[in-house]
Parts: sequence; C-alpha cells; structure tokens
Amino acid sequence: MSREASVTSVWPVLHYDDTNAALRFLVDVLGFAQHVAAPDDEGRIVHAELGWPGGGALVFGSTRHTDGVHGGMRAGTGAVYVVCNDVDGVHRRASAAGAEVVESPHETRFGSGVRTYVCTVKDPEGNLWTFGTYGGASS
Repeated sequence: MSREASVTSVWPVLHYDDTNAALRFLVDVLGFAQHVAAPDDEGRIVHAELGWPGGGALVFGSTRHTDGVHGGMRAGTGAVYVVCNDVDGVHRRASAAGAEVVESPHETRFGSGVRTYVCTVKDPEGNLWTFGTYGGASS
C-alpha cells in the first residue's frame, strides 16, 4: 500500500502509573476493547493498544518507560475526545464504578458552533475523557 493510499487514523498515547488498573478502567468502565496488553516480567502492562467500538484506537504505557520520545511522560496530563453514540451509557458505567464525573451528560456547542451531547469523566489518574456525539466538521 502506498503512503498516499494508507488509512488515516489518530491514536492518542497516554501514560499511567498503574497500568493494570488503567487497563481495567478503560475496558470495563469506559468500554474500549483490548487488542494488545504486553506485560513486563513483573506482570505490569508496559504497552497496550485498545480500540473504540466506533473506530479509532488508544495506546498507553507506563510512566516507568524512560526511553524513546515518550519517555518520562507524567500520568494524568492528557485529555481525549471520543465520538460516541451512547453518552448516557458511558456516564452510567462511569458513575457506577465511582469515577469522578466532571460534567454530566448535557447538550453544548463546541467552538465550531455545532450542537453536541457530551459528558466528561476523569480516569483514576486524572486524564480527562470527553464522550460526545459530535463527529467532526465532515460528519
């Protein structure tokens, strides 16, 4: 496949202190699907790849990772927007799991002026996750 003909997607990269707990939260509470979860010799996840049911992916690793371009990243410093048709379902799961809900589901307008239905939760290490119906200017 030529470079021009390749599929384009965006994969946010986050880092966590407790990668095993992050994996459980992202899969069991927020609803991602686990594709790869590579542990180190002590059983801690050092690299994970998760898919969102509607498309897209997330990569995460450990803050213990100190080499490469992502080495030394701190936990809890990211924010991710996920296009989602079931904002209320994500909110229910997050609330039931005791996650901090930053914004309950509500209608709002983003900078583009388009109406969208969203909610925002924090994961256990402080990253913000906004789930909303806005799929971008081309949708």
